[in-house]
Amino acid sequence: MSREQYVVGVDVGTGSVRAALVRSDGSFVKVATQATQTWNPAPGYYQQSSMDIWYCCCKVIKEVLKDVAPEQVKGLGFDATCSLVVLDQTGKPLTVSPTGEVDQNIILWMDHRAHHEAKLVNDTKHEVLKYVGGKISLEMEIPKLMWLKKCLPKTWKQAGKFFDLPDFLTWKATGTDSRSLCSVVCKWTYEVDVDTGVVKGWNRHFFGLLGLSDLLDNDCAKIGQVILPPGSPCGSGLSAEAAKELGLIVGTPVATSIIDAHAGGLGLIGCTFTGLPCDFTSRLCLICGTSSCHMAVSQSPIMVPGVWGPYFSAMVPALWLSEGGQSATGKLLDHIIDTHPATAGIRAMNAGIHLVTYLNKLLEQLASSEGLDSIDQLTQDLHVWPDLHGNRSPLADPTLRGMVSGLTLSSDSKDLALLYLATVQALAYGTRHILDSLETAGHHKMECLLICGGLSKNPVFVKTQASVIGRAVLLPQRTEAVLGGAAMLAAFAAGLYPFVEAAVTAMAGPADLIEPDAHSIEYHNRKYTIFLKMVEDQQAYRNIMHSK
Repeated sequence: MSREQYVVGVDVGTGSVRAALVRSDGSFVKVATQATQTWNPAPGYYQQSSMDIWYCCCKVIKEVLKDVAPEQVKGLGFDATCSLVVLDQTGKPLTVSPTGEVDQNIILWMDHRAHHEAKLVNDTKHEVLKYVGGKISLEMEIPKLMWLKKCLPKTWKQAGKFFDLPDFLTWKATGTDSRSLCSVVCKWTYEVDVDTGVVKGWNRHFFGLLGLSDLLDNDCAKIGQVILPPGSPCGSGLSAEAAKELGLIVGTPVATSIIDAHAGGLGLIGCTFTGLPCDFTSRLCLICGTSSCHMAVSQSPIMVPGVWGPYFSAMVPALWLSEGGQSATGKLLDHIIDTHPATAGIRAMNAGIHLVTYLNKLLEQLASSEGLDSIDQLTQDLHVWPDLHGNRSPLADPTLRGMVSGLTLSSDSKDLALLYLATVQALAYGTRHILDSLETAGHHKMECLLICGGLSKNPVFVKTQASVIGRAVLLPQRTEAVLGGAAMLAAFAAGLYPFVEAAVTAMAGPADLIEPDAHSIEYHNRKYTIFLKMVEDQQAYRNIMHSK
């Protein structure tokens, strides 16, 4: 048996847990996946179970370790969605459900129940809001905690610990009650001074205004006393209980966790292509799955209206992170496809062919039959504003809704293909909107876009992103960049690399280059103008309806 050294990266996404066995050079050996459970008890409510998620973690980790000796695994790294986990004084689950199911103790990131609480937070106009683009999102933890205190007082009274999901995983693995700087800075309003980079901590005045002062009792025991940078060794490593559950050695180093999108940013930002500079501050990372995140780093803090941050050392050590994003991307495309009248018939007639593959091929046929230079131009009279689940960035308005201009009475496969393409284009215009906001605020010109996640496997999505922004896209050859980011932190925690940056540079690997379609750039410039006009029109309609 080979005595090669490995690390394990674990990614807890919205709908599944994945683990990867990774060599110290960043190459992948094996990946395993296990679906997780999500409950949707009411519109806008999404709940999960920490017991279910930990069970899935154990299952996938043991699966990837089947062919290696436990002592060959030198480190373990976790990333996860920024979801709120609630435990009692003994570490057992407490319900977050309005219907009282005890095991449902996680409010998922995409849960929108706390819309009223988010408005109350933003009405304070408190100084901490400058770190989240001027407005807190109802996806973040503070509004959810306010909702919990108001609506489930029994759970609030019994609560012993509140975790961001990535931090719950390291606690479960090590028994160490610490939090990641990534989680608390990005989602909990933990402050780092923008002038000095000095940690300021929890803002007592802010918590008092919101009626959450009790969270700061006992030296903030419920929300975090020990805050560590991502990748730092967490406690003494794997506990005896966790080591037994995972089939690993007690004391195996566990890296302080990171949010899933931020792990993807780490996995992307060091990718190489011959002749293209690898300056972290001139690269925009797009991590796209159910939702999407757009990550840009800078040497100094840059305030970008409607974009979260700047966050110090939340992704790359000593660099400031600006985090934009879209609340629904993969989920939006699934919705467009699954709700269309033609979908059932297409699936029945094309068993074994992925529907997106079918649509991409159909678009090529349509463009060819119409004598067009590219499929892009098929949507000249069809325009989409994609915020069916609200706008995360750069407008930071969760009340915005989707719009379509150019609908007909058609409901056949061609109609579905065109609506799908127009939606893909709208998501790319969203990227451009965020990119423009970053550069206008003072970020370096972004020389390229790096993409990972499920949508990066769709060539139409990737090519459209390149053509819309008019810049090259780098597509990592190691396609699991999120798992790669978690593995990089594990390698650093294990001492295989002296710095996180060294692990990023050594383990990211090469990328493929996708150039924009020169025929389509001017076309997309015109459609982007319409894209911006659509949201102006939506806001104008609201003003008319709210006027008296």
